[in-house]
Amino acid sequence: MQVPPLPADEERRLAALHRLEVLDSDAEAEFDALTQAASLVCQAPISLISLVDAHRQWFKSRQGLETPETPRDLAFCAHAILDGDVFEVPDTTRDLRFHDNPLVTQAPDIRFYAGVPLTLGDGSRVGTLCVIDRVPRQLTAQQ
Repeated sequence: MQVPPLPADEERRLAALHRLEVLDSDAEAEFDALTQAASLVCQAPISLISLVDAHRQWFKSRQGLETPETPRDLAFCAHAILDGDVFEVPDTTRDLRFHDNPLVTQAPDIRFYAGVPLTLGDGSRVGTLCVIDRVPRQLTAQQ
């Protein structure tokens, strides 16, 4: 398993995330509507709004996944925030970064991941909107 490197602006990014004062807050219908739409549009059983903190990724909204957070070292989203583009892993079992990740080898049995960074006005990428499936696949152009 490849632990994601820290973004070059990690200190600024974390400060921006904490200024949002959203970590460990209650669920909100507006965020849940976004993850429900992502699951519907992408035909994915799991969708998340993930915020990447110093040692964990915390889920502001989640569809199809019970756990409220995972360690950052295991987080696909921690890889996704390194770039401003869509980060897609069509088959996690064939990707050397993830093939032995416990989130792949055990529940929730991630086989496909696609995430887009949530970027603040100052350029800080604080998390992702992502979709996950238990079968290998790719997003379509429409998705």
